[in-house]
Amino acid sequence: MTKRVVVTGMALTSPLGSDINTAFESLKKFENCVEYNKDLDQYERLNTRLSAHTKGFEIPSTYNRKVTRTMGPLSIMAVRTAEQALEDAGLLGDEIITNGQTGVSYGSSSGSLDAIIDFYGMQIDKVVRGLNSGSYVKMMPQTAPVNISLYLKTTGRLVPCSTACTSGSMGVGYAYETIKNGYETVMIAGGGEELHATEIAIFDTLYATSLKNNTPKLTPSPFDKNRDGLVLGEGAGTLILEEYEHAKRRGAKIYAEIIGFGTNTDGTHITNPNRETMKIALELALKDANLTPDKIGYVNAHGTATVQGDLAETWATEQVFKRPVPVSSTKSYTGHTLGACGAIEAIISIEMMNRGWFHPTLNLNDIDPECGKLDYITGQGREIKTDYIMSNNFAFGGINTSLIFKKI
Repeated sequence: MTKRVVVTGMALTSPLGSDINTAFESLKKFENCVEYNKDLDQYERLNTRLSAHTKGFEIPSTYNRKVTRTMGPLSIMAVRTAEQALEDAGLLGDEIITNGQTGVSYGSSSGSLDAIIDFYGMQIDKVVRGLNSGSYVKMMPQTAPVNISLYLKTTGRLVPCSTACTSGSMGVGYAYETIKNGYETVMIAGGGEELHATEIAIFDTLYATSLKNNTPKLTPSPFDKNRDGLVLGEGAGTLILEEYEHAKRRGAKIYAEIIGFGTNTDGTHITNPNRETMKIALELALKDANLTPDKIGYVNAHGTATVQGDLAETWATEQVFKRPVPVSSTKSYTGHTLGACGAIEAIISIEMMNRGWFHPTLNLNDIDPECGKLDYITGQGREIKTDYIMSNNFAFGGINTSLIFKKI
Protein backbone atom coordinates (compact mmCIF):
# COMPACT_ATOMS: atom_id res chain seq x y z
CA MET A 1 0.00 0.00 0.00
CA THR A 2 1.40 3.36 -1.01
CA LYS A 3 1.81 6.30 1.38
CA ARG A 4 0.42 9.81 1.11
CA VAL A 5 3.06 12.53 0.82
CA VAL A 6 2.72 16.10 2.10
CA VAL A 7 4.82 19.26 2.13
CA THR A 8 5.54 20.38 5.70
CA GLY A 9 8.40 22.82 5.20
CA MET A 10 9.52 25.27 2.50
CA ALA A 11 12.35 27.77 2.07
CA LEU A 12 13.97 29.58 -0.83
CA THR A 13 16.44 32.15 -1.97
CA SER A 14 15.60 33.77 -5.27
CA PRO A 15 15.64 36.99 -7.26
CA LEU A 16 12.21 37.67 -5.72
CA GLY A 17 13.62 37.47 -2.20
CA SER A 18 14.96 35.00 0.32
CA ASP A 19 11.90 34.25 2.39
CA ILE A 20 8.57 33.04 1.09
CA ASN A 21 6.43 35.97 2.19
CA THR A 22 8.85 38.51 0.69
CA ALA A 23 8.94 36.53 -2.56
CA PHE A 24 5.14 36.35 -2.71
CA GLU A 25 4.69 40.03 -2.03
CA SER A 26 7.30 40.81 -4.70
CA LEU A 27 5.02 39.13 -7.24
CA LYS A 28 2.43 41.83 -6.59
CA LYS A 29 4.85 44.58 -7.59
CA PHE A 30 4.47 43.33 -11.19
CA GLU A 31 8.12 44.05 -11.96
CA ASN A 32 10.72 41.53 -12.97
CA CYS A 33 14.06 41.00 -11.24
CA VAL A 34 16.21 41.34 -14.35
CA GLU A 35 19.13 43.77 -14.31
CA TYR A 36 21.98 44.88 -16.56
CA ASN A 37 25.00 42.91 -15.31
CA LYS A 38 28.14 45.06 -15.70
CA ASP A 39 30.35 42.06 -14.88
CA LEU A 40 29.43 40.62 -18.27
CA ASP A 41 30.99 43.59 -20.09
CA GLN A 42 34.44 42.00 -19.78
CA TYR A 43 33.54 39.11 -22.08
CA GLU A 44 34.09 39.75 -25.78
CA ARG A 45 31.53 38.28 -28.15
CA LEU A 46 29.05 37.67 -25.35
CA ASN A 47 25.86 39.33 -26.58
CA THR A 48 23.58 39.46 -23.56
CA ARG A 49 24.27 41.58 -20.49
CA LEU A 50 21.19 40.52 -18.52
CA SER A 51 20.76 38.38 -15.41
CA ALA A 52 18.68 38.06 -12.24
CA HIS A 53 20.45 37.69 -8.88
CA THR A 54 19.19 36.51 -5.50
CA LYS A 55 17.96 39.19 -3.12
CA GLY A 56 18.32 39.21 0.66
CA PHE A 57 20.30 36.00 1.04
CA GLU A 58 22.49 36.04 4.14
CA ILE A 59 25.11 33.48 5.12
CA PRO A 60 25.01 32.83 8.89
CA SER A 61 28.17 33.42 10.90
CA THR A 62 28.08 29.73 11.86
CA TYR A 63 28.92 28.91 8.24
CA ASN A 64 32.62 29.33 8.89
CA ARG A 65 35.52 28.18 6.73
CA LYS A 66 35.48 24.70 8.23
CA VAL A 67 31.78 24.29 7.47
CA THR A 68 31.97 25.64 3.92
CA ARG A 69 35.31 24.18 2.76
CA THR A 70 33.45 21.73 0.46
CA MET A 71 30.77 24.23 -0.57
CA GLY A 72 30.62 26.57 -3.53
CA PRO A 73 27.88 29.24 -3.75
CA LEU A 74 25.42 26.63 -5.04
CA SER A 75 25.86 24.36 -2.02
CA ILE A 76 25.74 27.23 0.46
CA MET A 77 22.33 28.27 -0.91
CA ALA A 78 21.10 24.67 -0.96
CA VAL A 79 22.31 23.88 2.57
CA ARG A 80 20.95 27.09 4.04
CA THR A 81 17.49 26.71 2.49
CA ALA A 82 17.43 23.05 3.58
CA GLU A 83 18.19 24.12 7.14
CA GLN A 84 15.49 26.81 7.00
CA ALA A 85 12.94 24.42 5.49
CA LEU A 86 13.55 21.87 8.25
CA GLU A 87 13.13 24.62 10.82
CA ASP A 88 9.90 25.65 9.11
CA ALA A 89 8.73 22.03 9.31
CA GLY A 90 9.60 21.78 13.00
CA LEU A 91 12.10 19.01 12.29
CA LEU A 92 15.45 20.75 12.68
CA GLY A 93 17.36 18.82 15.35
CA ASP A 94 14.81 15.97 15.42
CA GLU A 95 16.34 12.50 15.64
CA ILE A 96 14.45 11.45 12.51
CA ILE A 97 16.92 13.50 10.46
CA THR A 98 19.88 11.33 11.47
CA ASN A 99 18.35 7.90 12.15
CA GLY A 100 18.04 6.75 8.55
CA GLN A 101 14.40 7.78 8.04
CA THR A 102 15.33 11.00 6.21
CA GLY A 103 16.87 11.22 2.77
CA VAL A 104 17.94 13.93 0.35
CA SER A 105 16.76 14.31 -3.25
CA TYR A 106 18.26 17.43 -4.77
CA GLY A 107 19.52 18.74 -8.06
CA SER A 108 21.51 21.30 -10.01
CA SER A 109 22.67 21.59 -13.60
CA SER A 110 26.30 21.22 -12.55
CA GLY A 111 28.63 21.73 -9.64
CA SER A 112 30.17 25.08 -8.79
CA LEU A 113 31.80 26.33 -11.96
CA ASP A 114 34.75 28.18 -10.45
CA ALA A 115 35.89 24.86 -8.99
CA ILE A 116 35.59 23.24 -12.42
CA ILE A 117 37.69 26.06 -13.88
CA ASP A 118 40.40 25.36 -11.27
CA PHE A 119 40.79 21.86 -12.73
CA TYR A 120 40.63 23.23 -16.26
CA GLY A 121 43.53 25.57 -15.40
CA MET A 122 45.61 22.56 -14.42
CA GLN A 123 45.05 21.01 -17.84
CA ILE A 124 45.89 24.20 -19.75
CA ASP A 125 48.87 25.41 -17.67
CA LYS A 126 50.18 21.94 -16.77
CA VAL A 127 50.58 23.12 -13.18
CA VAL A 128 48.66 21.87 -10.15
CA ARG A 129 47.78 24.92 -8.10
CA GLY A 130 44.92 26.08 -5.90
CA LEU A 131 43.46 22.59 -5.52
CA ASN A 132 42.59 21.06 -2.16
CA SER A 133 40.50 18.30 -0.62
CA GLY A 134 37.31 20.28 -1.15
CA SER A 135 37.89 21.23 -4.79
CA TYR A 136 36.32 18.15 -6.32
CA VAL A 137 33.37 18.13 -3.89
CA LYS A 138 32.55 21.71 -4.94
CA MET A 139 32.80 20.71 -8.59
CA MET A 140 30.92 17.40 -8.68
CA PRO A 141 27.34 17.42 -10.00
CA GLN A 142 26.00 15.94 -6.75
CA THR A 143 27.65 18.65 -4.62
CA ALA A 144 24.37 20.15 -3.37
CA PRO A 145 22.71 16.97 -2.01
CA VAL A 146 26.00 15.66 -0.61
CA ASN A 147 26.68 18.90 1.26
CA ILE A 148 23.11 18.97 2.58
CA SER A 149 23.52 15.43 3.85
CA LEU A 150 26.92 16.13 5.42
CA TYR A 151 25.77 19.33 7.11
CA LEU A 152 22.53 17.87 8.50
CA LYS A 153 24.01 14.40 9.10
CA THR A 154 21.31 12.50 7.25
CA THR A 155 21.90 8.76 6.82
CA GLY A 156 19.02 7.80 4.54
CA ARG A 157 18.86 7.68 0.77
CA LEU A 158 20.60 10.29 -1.34
CA VAL A 159 19.19 10.92 -4.81
CA PRO A 160 21.30 13.33 -6.92
CA CYS A 161 19.37 14.96 -9.77
CA SER A 162 21.59 16.70 -12.29
CA THR A 163 19.10 17.03 -15.13
CA ALA A 164 19.58 20.63 -16.26
CA CYS A 165 16.36 22.66 -16.04
CA THR A 166 14.38 19.79 -14.47
CA SER A 167 16.87 19.21 -11.65
CA GLY A 168 14.66 20.85 -9.02
CA SER A 169 11.38 19.30 -10.16
CA MET A 170 13.06 15.91 -10.50
CA GLY A 171 14.40 16.30 -6.97
CA VAL A 172 10.87 16.87 -5.68
CA GLY A 173 9.37 14.12 -7.83
CA TYR A 174 11.85 11.44 -6.82
CA ALA A 175 11.52 12.46 -3.16
CA TYR A 176 7.76 12.02 -3.47
CA GLU A 177 8.17 8.55 -4.96
CA THR A 178 10.67 7.59 -2.26
CA ILE A 179 8.18 8.33 0.53
CA LYS A 180 5.16 7.09 -1.42
CA ASN A 181 6.78 3.67 -1.75
CA GLY A 182 7.78 3.50 1.91
CA TYR A 183 11.56 3.86 1.62
CA GLU A 184 11.80 7.00 3.78
CA THR A 185 9.56 9.01 6.10
CA VAL A 186 11.03 12.45 5.36
CA MET A 187 12.82 13.79 2.31
CA ILE A 188 14.74 17.03 1.85
CA ALA A 189 13.95 17.90 -1.76
CA GLY A 190 14.60 20.61 -4.30
CA GLY A 191 17.24 22.23 -6.46
CA GLY A 192 19.65 25.12 -6.76
CA GLU A 193 21.87 26.98 -9.21
CA GLU A 194 24.53 29.65 -8.90
CA LEU A 195 24.78 32.29 -11.59
CA HIS A 196 27.98 32.12 -13.63
CA ALA A 197 29.11 33.78 -16.85
CA THR A 198 29.88 30.43 -18.45
CA GLU A 199 26.28 29.29 -18.04
CA ILE A 200 25.05 32.52 -19.59
CA ALA A 201 27.47 31.91 -22.48
CA ILE A 202 25.99 28.45 -23.11
CA PHE A 203 22.60 29.92 -23.96
CA ASP A 204 24.14 32.92 -25.70
CA THR A 205 25.96 30.65 -28.17
CA LEU A 206 22.61 29.00 -28.91
CA TYR A 207 21.11 32.42 -29.69
CA ALA A 208 18.60 31.80 -26.91
CA THR A 209 19.31 34.81 -24.65
CA SER A 210 17.44 38.09 -24.61
CA LEU A 211 19.36 41.03 -26.05
CA LYS A 212 17.20 43.79 -24.57
CA ASN A 213 20.23 45.01 -22.65
CA ASN A 214 18.98 48.59 -22.50
CA THR A 215 15.48 47.67 -21.30
CA PRO A 216 15.92 44.86 -18.76
CA LYS A 217 12.45 45.35 -17.26
CA LEU A 218 10.86 44.46 -20.58
CA THR A 219 12.27 40.94 -20.78
CA PRO A 220 11.86 37.97 -20.73
CA SER A 221 8.48 37.79 -22.46
CA PRO A 222 7.15 34.22 -22.34
CA PHE A 223 4.43 33.42 -24.91
CA ASP A 224 4.66 36.87 -26.52
CA LYS A 225 5.12 36.97 -30.27
CA ASN A 226 7.82 39.64 -29.82
CA ARG A 227 9.86 37.65 -27.28
CA ASP A 228 13.59 37.62 -27.93
CA GLY A 229 14.89 34.96 -25.56
CA LEU A 230 15.53 33.98 -21.98
CA VAL A 231 17.41 35.59 -19.09
CA LEU A 232 19.35 33.51 -16.57
CA GLY A 233 18.79 33.77 -12.83
CA GLU A 234 19.97 31.97 -9.69
CA GLY A 235 18.72 30.64 -6.39
CA ALA A 236 17.65 27.56 -4.48
CA GLY A 237 14.40 26.08 -3.29
CA THR A 238 13.94 23.36 -0.66
CA LEU A 239 10.77 21.50 0.27
CA ILE A 240 10.41 19.08 3.15
CA LEU A 241 8.27 16.15 2.06
CA GLU A 242 6.85 13.91 4.75
CA GLU A 243 4.68 10.83 5.02
CA TYR A 244 1.18 12.08 5.81
CA GLU A 245 0.40 9.96 8.88
CA HIS A 246 3.75 10.87 10.46
CA ALA A 247 3.10 14.56 9.83
CA LYS A 248 -0.43 14.24 11.20
CA ARG A 249 0.70 12.47 14.39
CA ARG A 250 3.13 15.23 15.27
CA GLY A 251 0.65 18.00 14.44
CA ALA A 252 2.74 19.41 11.60
CA LYS A 253 1.66 22.36 9.50
CA ILE A 254 0.85 21.03 6.02
CA TYR A 255 1.25 23.30 3.01
CA ALA A 256 -0.02 20.87 0.39
CA GLU A 257 -0.15 17.24 -0.62
CA ILE A 258 1.83 16.10 -3.62
CA ILE A 259 -0.33 13.63 -5.50
CA GLY A 260 1.16 13.35 -8.98
CA PHE A 261 4.51 13.15 -10.72
CA GLY A 262 5.18 12.41 -14.36
CA THR A 263 8.51 12.27 -16.13
CA ASN A 264 9.86 10.91 -19.40
CA THR A 265 12.36 11.68 -22.13
CA ASP A 266 11.92 12.76 -25.74
CA GLY A 267 14.48 10.48 -27.32
CA THR A 268 14.68 12.76 -30.36
CA HIS A 269 16.92 15.83 -29.96
CA ILE A 270 19.32 17.18 -27.32
CA THR A 271 17.89 20.73 -27.31
CA ASN A 272 14.74 20.89 -29.44
CA PRO A 273 11.65 19.96 -27.39
CA ASN A 274 9.27 17.22 -28.50
CA ARG A 275 5.68 18.31 -27.97
CA GLU A 276 4.30 14.78 -28.12
CA THR A 277 6.42 13.42 -25.27
CA MET A 278 5.92 16.64 -23.28
CA LYS A 279 2.18 15.94 -23.53
CA ILE A 280 2.70 12.40 -22.29
CA ALA A 281 4.61 13.65 -19.22
CA LEU A 282 1.62 15.77 -18.20
CA GLU A 283 -0.70 12.83 -18.77
CA LEU A 284 1.53 10.61 -16.62
CA ALA A 285 1.25 13.10 -13.74
CA LEU A 286 -2.53 13.18 -14.04
CA LYS A 287 -2.66 9.38 -14.15
CA ASP A 288 -0.46 9.16 -11.05
CA ALA A 289 -2.74 11.65 -9.28
CA ASN A 290 -5.85 9.78 -10.48
CA LEU A 291 -7.24 13.10 -11.71
CA THR A 292 -9.04 14.21 -14.83
CA PRO A 293 -7.66 17.40 -16.45
CA ASP A 294 -10.75 19.44 -15.57
CA LYS A 295 -9.81 19.29 -11.86
CA ILE A 296 -6.61 21.34 -12.36
CA GLY A 297 -7.28 25.03 -11.72
CA TYR A 298 -3.88 26.44 -12.66
CA VAL A 299 -0.70 25.45 -14.48
CA ASN A 300 2.68 26.99 -13.66
CA ALA A 301 4.42 26.78 -17.01
CA HIS A 302 8.10 26.31 -17.71
CA GLY A 303 7.72 29.41 -19.89
CA THR A 304 11.30 30.31 -20.80
CA ALA A 305 10.49 32.82 -23.58
CA THR A 306 12.19 30.84 -26.32
CA VAL A 307 10.15 30.27 -29.46
CA GLN A 308 10.54 26.50 -29.70
CA GLY A 309 10.03 25.96 -25.99
CA ASP A 310 6.95 28.15 -25.71
CA LEU A 311 5.27 26.64 -28.75
CA ALA A 312 5.91 23.02 -27.80
CA GLU A 313 4.91 23.46 -24.17
CA THR A 314 1.69 25.36 -24.84
CA TRP A 315 0.66 22.94 -27.58
CA ALA A 316 1.21 20.00 -25.22
CA THR A 317 -0.76 21.74 -22.47
CA GLU A 318 -3.66 22.54 -24.80
CA GLN A 319 -3.77 18.96 -26.03
CA VAL A 320 -3.92 17.59 -22.49
CA PHE A 321 -6.49 20.00 -21.07
CA LYS A 322 -8.59 20.63 -24.19
CA ARG A 323 -9.71 23.91 -22.61
CA PRO A 324 -8.13 27.28 -21.89
CA VAL A 325 -6.66 26.36 -18.50
CA PRO A 326 -5.21 29.34 -16.54
CA VAL A 327 -1.43 29.47 -16.95
CA SER A 328 1.48 31.79 -16.17
CA SER A 329 5.29 31.76 -16.06
CA THR A 330 7.25 32.61 -12.91
CA LYS A 331 10.35 32.99 -15.09
CA SER A 332 8.93 36.27 -16.36
CA TYR A 333 9.83 37.55 -12.87
CA THR A 334 12.92 35.56 -11.89
CA GLY A 335 14.52 34.68 -15.18
CA HIS A 336 15.47 31.06 -15.74
CA THR A 337 17.09 29.74 -12.56
CA LEU A 338 18.00 26.44 -14.28
CA GLY A 339 18.41 23.67 -11.69
CA ALA A 340 16.54 25.71 -9.09
CA CYS A 341 13.48 26.61 -11.13
CA GLY A 342 11.44 23.45 -10.54
CA ALA A 343 11.72 23.80 -6.77
CA ILE A 344 11.28 27.58 -6.62
CA GLU A 345 8.27 27.42 -8.92
CA ALA A 346 6.72 24.57 -6.92
CA ILE A 347 7.02 26.66 -3.74
CA ILE A 348 5.57 29.75 -5.42
CA SER A 349 2.73 27.70 -6.92
CA ILE A 350 1.81 26.12 -3.58
CA GLU A 351 1.83 29.52 -1.94
CA MET A 352 -0.42 30.97 -4.66
CA MET A 353 -2.85 28.05 -4.34
CA ASN A 354 -3.11 28.54 -0.59
CA ARG A 355 -3.61 32.31 -0.92
CA GLY A 356 -6.00 32.07 -3.84
CA TRP A 357 -4.12 34.53 -6.07
CA PHE A 358 -1.99 33.67 -9.08
CA HIS A 359 0.59 35.95 -10.62
CA PRO A 360 0.49 37.05 -14.25
CA THR A 361 3.10 36.49 -16.92
CA LEU A 362 4.96 39.78 -17.15
CA ASN A 363 5.71 41.41 -20.50
CA LEU A 364 3.02 39.36 -22.20
CA ASN A 365 1.44 42.04 -24.36
CA ASP A 366 0.72 40.23 -27.61
CA ILE A 367 0.14 36.50 -27.29
CA ASP A 368 1.88 34.55 -30.04
CA PRO A 369 -0.92 33.14 -32.22
CA GLU A 370 1.23 30.04 -32.75
CA CYS A 371 1.06 29.22 -29.03
CA GLY A 372 -1.56 26.83 -27.69
CA LYS A 373 -5.02 28.19 -26.88
CA LEU A 374 -4.72 28.67 -23.12
CA ASP A 375 -5.96 31.19 -20.55
CA TYR A 376 -2.80 33.27 -20.21
CA ILE A 377 -2.93 35.27 -16.97
CA THR A 378 -1.81 38.87 -17.49
CA GLY A 379 -2.31 42.29 -15.92
CA GLN A 380 -2.91 42.24 -12.16
CA GLY A 381 -2.97 38.48 -11.80
CA ARG A 382 -6.03 36.37 -11.02
CA GLU A 383 -7.99 35.24 -7.97
CA ILE A 384 -8.66 31.55 -8.43
CA LYS A 385 -10.09 29.11 -5.90
CA THR A 386 -8.76 25.68 -6.72
CA ASP A 387 -7.71 22.55 -4.87
CA TYR A 388 -5.35 21.27 -7.56
CA ILE A 389 -2.44 22.86 -9.42
CA MET A 390 0.21 21.60 -11.82
CA SER A 391 3.83 22.77 -12.19
CA ASN A 392 5.76 21.77 -15.32
CA ASN A 393 9.44 21.90 -16.27
CA PHE A 394 11.41 20.72 -19.29
CA ALA A 395 15.15 20.39 -19.92
CA PHE A 396 17.93 19.90 -22.43
CA GLY A 397 18.31 16.23 -23.15
CA GLY A 398 14.57 15.99 -23.74
CA ILE A 399 13.74 15.56 -20.05
CA ASN A 400 10.14 16.36 -19.12
CA THR A 401 8.56 16.69 -15.66
CA SER A 402 5.14 17.51 -14.25
CA LEU A 403 4.13 17.83 -10.58
CA ILE A 404 0.60 18.03 -9.17
CA PHE A 405 -0.21 19.47 -5.76
CA LYS A 406 -3.45 19.29 -3.78
CA LYS A 407 -4.67 21.84 -1.26
CA ILE A 408 -5.27 20.51 2.26
